[in-house]
Amino acid sequence: MVDVSGKEVTARSATASGTVLLSAAAVAALREATVPKGDALAVARIAAIQGAKRTPDLVPLCHPIGLHSVDVEVDVLDHGVRISCTTRTADRTGVEMEALTAVCVGALALIDMIKAIDPAAVITDVRVEEKLGGKTGSWHRP
Repeated sequence: MVDVSGKEVTARSATASGTVLLSAAAVAALREATVPKGDALAVARIAAIQGAKRTPDLVPLCHPIGLHSVDVEVDVLDHGVRISCTTRTADRTGVEMEALTAVCVGALALIDMIKAIDPAAVITDVRVEEKLGGKTGSWHRP
């Protein structure tokens, strides 16, 4: 692991997003709350939060940090579901990996909930949208 002990503790945040591409039938089931396994969107939100908290267990060499906030938005679109997560901390290293992991785990949970309706669901475009704080300051996806 990289030694971050010499870095200053600063407020940091990161936002990541991703999309789960779904069939029209799956989108309709989400909108009508008729997914056989239950509330797929709520499960995706909780899974995303749990994923953020477990990032150092899942990503080798990732520093364990104290998360102060994990905010997850799950939006049903005409072509699928967009998951966005903002993570916040006051620590010596950033929270980009936590935000990315949250999006991925939330997307996986959504697929698990919806796979009986749409076995061809696809996770796509997982990326960091912005990061704030730390040595490099602010960065926003162009």
